[in-house]
Amino acid sequence: MGLLVIPVMLSVAFGTGRVLFFDDWATTSDPKIEALLKGEQLVPPPALPPEIFATAEVEQVRPLTKEGSRDWAVLDADFRNRLLLVYKIMKEKHGYDLALLEGYRSPERQAKLAALGNTVTLAKANQSYHQYGLAADNAFFRNGKLVISERDPWAMEGYRLYGEVAESVGLVWGGRWSFKDYGHVEYRKPGFKLPRD
Repeated sequence: MGLLVIPVMLSVAFGTGRVLFFDDWATTSDPKIEALLKGEQLVPPPALPPEIFATAEVEQVRPLTKEGSRDWAVLDADFRNRLLLVYKIMKEKHGYDLALLEGYRSPERQAKLAALGNTVTLAKANQSYHQYGLAADNAFFRNGKLVISERDPWAMEGYRLYGEVAESVGLVWGGRWSFKDYGHVEYRKPGFKLPRD
């Protein structure tokens, strides 16, 4: 009984107007997460023309991108809100426009990409957060073109900032993995376990 009283007392003492539970402490200290928790209504950016995703430059770096889903509505709502917050911070604080290359990915598409080899993806069908609407691949949009190349210093600085921002709102950034996937972020949603073979 005493444990239930402590969060109420803390709420009164700190004047937050809401009851804080022990697992809230990790998230309420970060203003970006706090804004997310307050339910800021963020909307996806306008859709880019399909031909932007079908250029030779894009195909060389990210095969089959033109076939990817860029439908924000099929992403998990918690993940979508966090990703949109990343887009907002990257634009307002760092001056980078982001573009969604691919969000949800069917198991069939995942298998197709996996068949292209481990330079494309290490995950087989149903082994990626993409299949559950909890992952997205993103790139920068500058002067009417997608900028994905890791050889571009401007893009690499953008990926570094993108990784920091994504992690600050509770996402996992692929740029930290041994298999570097700088544009990839995923949400390890509490209570969700990725199925494994």
